[in-house]
Amino acid sequence: MSNFSVTEPSNRSKWIAGFLVITYALITMIPLVWILLTGFKSPADAISYPPKVVFDPTLEGYVNLFTTRTRQTQEFLEANPPQNWADEIVRQYDMVIVGPSKFGERFMNSVIIGFGSTFLSIFLGTLAAYAFSRFKVPLKDDLLFFILSTRMMPPVAVAIPIFLMFRNLGLSDTHLGMILLYTGVNISLAVWLLKGFIDEIPREYEEAALIDGYTRFQAFYKVVLPQAATGIASTAIFCLIFAWNEYAFAVLLTSANAQTAPPFIPTIIGIGGLDWPAVAAGATIFLIPVMIFTILMRKHLLRGITFGAVRK
Repeated sequence: MSNFSVTEPSNRSKWIAGFLVITYALITMIPLVWILLTGFKSPADAISYPPKVVFDPTLEGYVNLFTTRTRQTQEFLEANPPQNWADEIVRQYDMVIVGPSKFGERFMNSVIIGFGSTFLSIFLGTLAAYAFSRFKVPLKDDLLFFILSTRMMPPVAVAIPIFLMFRNLGLSDTHLGMILLYTGVNISLAVWLLKGFIDEIPREYEEAALIDGYTRFQAFYKVVLPQAATGIASTAIFCLIFAWNEYAFAVLLTSANAQTAPPFIPTIIGIGGLDWPAVAAGATIFLIPVMIFTILMRKHLLRGITFGAVRK
């Protein structure tokens, strides 16, 4: 008898698959590694040709990202020695630090708007998906198609109407306005993804809970939601990525109070043009929250083994 199995891959297939996965991962990580390294380069090394792989690391990009600087005379510099290591870095350009930059505020705006719209999208999307999945909603197919159609048009097609509407409602350059806008865009994705997950949860679970005396809301909260945790986690990641990286609406509808990091980072100006090390440093820091959120949600990304466990 042979030990060959048509379902178990051979060792050779495993080695080939592992090699392809590792190669693909390394290739996709090259841009991220390059951005990370650029954040520790000097402005001259960042724009050098050919590009420098080996260089003397410096924190100049991070200092320029978080501070505002001004040029001073030699007499002023001699009369006021550097107070810390950040002052010493900017003194080589005859400059002094006069205060913090706006990156911290823009970053916090991204956190508030991104996570706020994600929470609201998941909350409303879960309720709508449960209703479409479990109840006989009139014109359900038409409504689902209408919800999905909101993502079929490019943002620039509705940019001017949204701008005029927000201006008349007083929502321009506000956190609430951006949260509502991103929620409106993300809710279609949330409804369709979550409906697919809830459809796979056997109705017998809820029927058993209702027989045991649970109300419909208790059955939804204590039975359906835990089973749909995988779908909620994956949907939350997609919604957060859109709200976190969105650029067009952020440029059009915000300028000061609610401006997020994406439109701010490309405007960081250094000596003679864009400060590429500071831009790369800002992009690196900007990636961290989404990466941490994805890592925290990774255990929920795989489907639960109980889906379809009850035979109908």
